[in-house]
Amino acid sequence: MEDINRLAQVTVARACAFAFLGIACVMVGLSFDPRASFEAGGVLTLVLTFVLILKANGASRTNHRRTELWSYLPERARPAEPQAKVMVSLALREAYFTFARLSAALASGLLALSLLLGLIG
Repeated sequence: MEDINRLAQVTVARACAFAFLGIACVMVGLSFDPRASFEAGGVLTLVLTFVLILKANGASRTNHRRTELWSYLPERARPAEPQAKVMVSLALREAYFTFARLSAALASGLLALSLLLGLIG
């Protein structure tokens, strides 16, 4: 179970890293206007948060054998079929919610910076 939880964290972290790379590119593209840059970053990070929440809620309906986690899991560490679906879906659900909380905090910070820059002028 520990391998499954660790791999769930790694696979979701990797997906979020790619999303944050795209968000950072948008922010750099808007760097001529810092307020707009932070606002766009906050909104896009908030969208990522909602996508992660939707993925977490749908984790129990996905085929566990088609997940990235399952392909990274060594054959010897794979649980029996009835337990595998439950273990993989619970691990992915927890990982999605963990990263959703982190991205929500980041979105709040970016939007707060945008508001502060807007107030400063």
